[in-house]
Amino acid sequence: MSKVVQLYLLGQSIWYDNLKRSLIRDGTIASMIERREILGITSNPSIFEKAIISDTDYQSDLQLMAWAGLNAEEIFYRLAIQDIRDAADLFRPYYEASNGADGFVSLEVNPKLADDTQGTIDEARWLWQEVNRPNLMVKIPATRAGLPAITEAIAAGINVNVTLIFSRTRYREVMDAYLAGLEKRLRQGGDISQINSVASFFVSRFDSNADARLERIIQSGGKPAEQAKALKGKLAVDNTRLAYQDYLRSFDSPRFAALEKSGARKQRPLWASTSTKNPDYNDIMYVDELVAENSINTVPPETLLAYLDHGIPKLRIEEDLSRAESDFIQLAELGISIDEITQELEDDGVRKFSESFDSLLQAIELQREAFVKGLGSVADRVSEKVNQLKREDYIARLYRNDPTLWTKTSEGQTTVQTRLGWSDLPGASQALIPKLEEFSKDCLSAGFTRALVIGMGGSSLAPETMALILGDLSKGMDVRIIDSTLPDQIHEIEKWVDYSQTLFILASKSGTTSEPLALYAYFREKAEKVLGKTWASHFIAITDPGSYLAKLGESLGFRAVFTADPNVGGRYSALTHFGLIPAALLGIDLHRFLSRAYTMAERCSPATPITLNPGALLGVILGVSAMQGQDKLTLLTDEAIAPIGAWLEQLIAESSGKEGRGIVPIVDEPHIDVIDYAKDRIFVYLRICGEQDEFVKALEDAGHVVVVMQWSDLYDLAAHFYCWEFATAVACSLMTVNAFDQPDVQGSKDRTKQKLAALKEKGVLEEPDPDWTRESVKIYGQPFVDFEACDTLQEVIESFTALAEPGDYVAINAFLPLNNHNYERLTALRARILAQTGRATTLGFGPRFLHSTGQLHKGGPNTGLFLQITQDDAIDFEIPGESYSFGALARAQALGDFEALLSGNRRAVRIHLPAGDPLTFV
Repeated sequence: MSKVVQLYLLGQSIWYDNLKRSLIRDGTIASMIERREILGITSNPSIFEKAIISDTDYQSDLQLMAWAGLNAEEIFYRLAIQDIRDAADLFRPYYEASNGADGFVSLEVNPKLADDTQGTIDEARWLWQEVNRPNLMVKIPATRAGLPAITEAIAAGINVNVTLIFSRTRYREVMDAYLAGLEKRLRQGGDISQINSVASFFVSRFDSNADARLERIIQSGGKPAEQAKALKGKLAVDNTRLAYQDYLRSFDSPRFAALEKSGARKQRPLWASTSTKNPDYNDIMYVDELVAENSINTVPPETLLAYLDHGIPKLRIEEDLSRAESDFIQLAELGISIDEITQELEDDGVRKFSESFDSLLQAIELQREAFVKGLGSVADRVSEKVNQLKREDYIARLYRNDPTLWTKTSEGQTTVQTRLGWSDLPGASQALIPKLEEFSKDCLSAGFTRALVIGMGGSSLAPETMALILGDLSKGMDVRIIDSTLPDQIHEIEKWVDYSQTLFILASKSGTTSEPLALYAYFREKAEKVLGKTWASHFIAITDPGSYLAKLGESLGFRAVFTADPNVGGRYSALTHFGLIPAALLGIDLHRFLSRAYTMAERCSPATPITLNPGALLGVILGVSAMQGQDKLTLLTDEAIAPIGAWLEQLIAESSGKEGRGIVPIVDEPHIDVIDYAKDRIFVYLRICGEQDEFVKALEDAGHVVVVMQWSDLYDLAAHFYCWEFATAVACSLMTVNAFDQPDVQGSKDRTKQKLAALKEKGVLEEPDPDWTRESVKIYGQPFVDFEACDTLQEVIESFTALAEPGDYVAINAFLPLNNHNYERLTALRARILAQTGRATTLGFGPRFLHSTGQLHKGGPNTGLFLQITQDDAIDFEIPGESYSFGALARAQALGDFEALLSGNRRAVRIHLPAGDPLTFV
């Protein structure tokens, strides 16, 4: 039996004089409650000051509230109230089990109100209402002005922890104020049976003050010195023991007996400030010596540990009472006034708490200013927009699937209402975990070691992101994707495929997307040759219910056919079957993964104030920035989480790029000097280890808009999937753009189909004559380039990119295999264009980007200069069941996209290279 439990059996409860968010989140407080080491918690400005300054768990909320425009005091109360609520919820079961005897958490009124009765009353009422927990105790100081406030708070049904009691006289006044409150509530017809109160009688500070006075007498020498020496270190315990006698008399009175008949509870004495300040004294003397029935001792961490180690539980509160009386007579004989001591302690206590509160607010203000500085020119507009959304009940409307947040057209509203299923996925998808884990175990048992996702856009980018970020942490299959029709890319992935050990995941929401179906036909034919009649057991499908693909998989006997929520669009599908099946096969801990997403979803829900809603705040920043012309969203990441960039690129570009508006995501762009960046950018740094801290600080100092989003570990990927989906939906809403359709993607698809139809009819893929040819390099681009003035390919590119004006960006759209070589060469070209023009740059590989940034290119603002790069194929493969090859399909896609750009009056140049390694011009 622990010593704290032994104390409890003697009638004394231990409360913890310590509270910070990390102790709540890491389970420390819950474990201490479970072990019955603590039965309540107290807090004060000093405790919160230490916690908020030292505990990084506060940074996210502090950042959000700074962005929302809250001042330092508002931020403190939001932070403190959340901690108190969370701690109260942890103690709630014990509060109920003890019938309200213990399990309380205390929060102090503003210490600056110590001499303001009405202000204290008003704040006590406000805190009681805001925290909204029955096991809250509002701390009110036992000053002259605090006494009537105590009465009014008790009469209002508020639990009160009366603090800063030093003298027995004031303690008796506190008990009188408590009883007066109960009597007033009874007269008003109220119930007093559920009201709880404690009176915090401060201990060790009394010795500190009295010892200092005694020491001066000791130093003077003579007979008084011996008397003074005998009193050192005894008076605090004396004072407390005699105060306990006052408590017994007060609650054994006829006055309380009358109230007790109506259910009144005794106001329990609480011994506060019980850490030993003098190192010469026993470190647990203020616990050991003050064990009393129906009392509480609130202890700091070091005192609790010490008591658990060498405390001796025994009732001692009534020992040496006659000596205690004698000690105070001797104190008076020495000329030391106890009234003077206690008044000084009260004044000093109020002053110190007030100073701690000021220091706390100053610390918050410094952090608030730093976060606001990061928003730069959009700070004021962001806080204005947040207040507007709050007035409009925006978040509740979003969760009610209100389509008017995005569009006024009936057709658009229908699309919205069938695409908002993502909002509750973190909770709903948890029901899938047992089946997905069972399926993964079955596949591993069947000998599968690899899984190839055949998809495009959202159905492939989320699995790729999870594999690249979390794959090394997991112990499942090696999962890769193929989302390219380029023969070289197919050839490379096929070298990795082992048909006997590879599970093919055919993922398509509609079930009719051309690229996945072509790739399926190719790998099915290969698998059938290697595996024979068992080929279908190596294939699964993920699609919408009733789709062509669902019927195909069932009819052919696929190993499994999974149907996902049809009310979730592809780019919002990371937390559906499309993302979770590959995640399960990777060996990702789905419970841990989805719990992160669920926590984020709760923070984005209507139950959370919009000032603490990370998705809403990020969305407001993105939307406001875009509307002010800062529409180049430049993503900075630490290396470990960099793969999220491709997923974010699709989500943001395809959602926002419509009706001549849009946010241009800039991913993996080389750095330049911070002063050379144009002012049309906003930078978002996804931070996990701080690799880019120095660069980010330089950006802030240069006045750029910089948002830092901290990750705690790699599993935060799930939380950021949800947060960015929410933010993108909000940003698009503010821009009056439908976030859930992609009207301009179809144009390129239609042109591709037309070219393939002509190919089938004529046997040749028709292309126009080039405008410029040098050494087998063909360029198409009139009237954007004066080709007669260009002798080299580099001059052609420079002539074209020189057209870039303020607000423009340059997009490199490469229909080349996505490999390290091509990526490095094109990134070098990107760096050169950036240095020469100062304009933002993007790099996309086709046909992947057609289902990502392609919508933005055609439907977004006409601010892009598009440099398309195509290449002759070194190898090629026929598509089973078709009369054309993968090479022809890829070329038709490139030509269709180029024509779609030109038909939309976009500035575009196409460079066609021979097979081999012709990127030497870079």
